[in-house]
Amino acid sequence: MRRSITMLTSAALALSFGSSCQPTGQQPADVIATLFAGDAAEWIDMSYSYDTSTIFWPTARPFDLEVVSAGMTEAGYYYTANNFCTAEHGGTHLDAPIHFHESGHTTEEIPLRQLFGPAVVIDVSAASAANPDYRVSVDDLQSWEATHGPLPEGSILLLYTGWGARWPDAERYLGTASRGPEAVAQLHFPGLHPDAARWLVENREVDAVGIDTPSIDYGQSALFEAHRTLFAQNVPAFENVAALDRLPTKGAYVIALPMKIAGGSGGPLRMVGVIPRAFQRDR
Repeated sequence: MRRSITMLTSAALALSFGSSCQPTGQQPADVIATLFAGDAAEWIDMSYSYDTSTIFWPTARPFDLEVVSAGMTEAGYYYTANNFCTAEHGGTHLDAPIHFHESGHTTEEIPLRQLFGPAVVIDVSAASAANPDYRVSVDDLQSWEATHGPLPEGSILLLYTGWGARWPDAERYLGTASRGPEAVAQLHFPGLHPDAARWLVENREVDAVGIDTPSIDYGQSALFEAHRTLFAQNVPAFENVAALDRLPTKGAYVIALPMKIAGGSGGPLRMVGVIPRAFQRDR
């Protein structure tokens, strides 16, 4: 059973302040209000903007913005309105569990408690730089734990590969600038190894997994086993996450709210990181 929002809040506070630092007599909500107020924390935008440069899967429909109105009206006031069309899976976005699991949560069914929580960042950027097909392993997860302790229940696990430095160059980011079905075989970028995904769902209770590449599975995947393993347990994914290089290894807090598409398999994601002052040097 996943923990209540109160337990998540307590876990966030423990990561952010340490249990001995919580002000006596204050409730967790009061402390979070203090944490998020004024200059007590740094706020990080972890989403890319949607425009003509936004990267999508080679077979997905790219973002299109149609200007309906932009200018002065006959009544003498300024008015702007647009229409937009986009695939669910492109730019910084959510993968809902139904994306690869028939009975998984659709976008609007994901409990809100799984969309915010303490962030844990695992840095595999050196290995990924040496091998664009690198897959985050069980050893990577266990090595992080050997230094920092077990992955906290209710945390959001973020995999930092360094791929964000390549955005928005599609050829460097995807491994190819080609479009269409034939381009899928040319994809090269890091992801999560299926064995590591299985280890996570069998041994830990993270609420979501995010990565700074186009997919939780690496570019050459044909079976998307990491997706299937996570989504069978209703663990959603955040893909094309921006600014992971700005988050500390632990101590930050993430809020990741997708467009609420009824029946959706995913959708555009506005994601932010909140870094308490005490952790702003731990990068």
